Amino acid sequence: MTEQTGRRERKKAATRQKIADTALRLFLERGYEAVGIRDVAAEADVAVTTLFSHFASKEALVFEQDRGFEQGLLRAVSDRAPDEPLIPSLRREIHALVRHCTAPEAAPVWSMIESSPALREYEESMRLRHAESLAAAVAADLGIPETSIASRTIARFVIDAYALAREAADPEAAVDEVFRMIEAAWGAAHIDRPGRRT
Repeated sequence: MTEQTGRRERKKAATRQKIADTALRLFLERGYEAVGIRDVAAEADVAVTTLFSHFASKEALVFEQDRGFEQGLLRAVSDRAPDEPLIPSLRREIHALVRHCTAPEAAPVWSMIESSPALREYEESMRLRHAESLAAAVAADLGIPETSIASRTIARFVIDAYALAREAADPEAAVDEVFRMIEAAWGAAHIDRPGRRT
């Protein structure tokens, strides 16, 4: 990567973060429904077209870290050590996500999401997309068909573990409880890959 390319990428990332930070501040100050895309662009001092080059929709502004969360899940599958079982690796990643989303500073954001039908719908579709991506990664890692019911089921359970734990009184304990069931279900599926512990 040339120095110029690196600088351009850093500038793009900084612009994206500035837009997301501005949007979240405005949404929390004025209310999600009261703020329009043009308001965010004006406050962030960017063109509306620039905003849309970074975010596909108004809802996506609230879930700025969506891509990072999904990539973390995929890395938990593909980047684990050859002898590391799949389910514990995914459990660690879900614990990290839940800790992030249940931190005190995240409470106002989740309150805003819960109060907005559009944001709740977007979050649900995002979880389904994450589950599909995770299922494909699990299938590829184990060398089984992408349409495998086992990989798709486990992926849905993993994503649901995150959603259930986030709402629980003790999120950490909830993750462990759900993952005990996931581990039992995965063990019952008897799916293995040569040289890799599942």
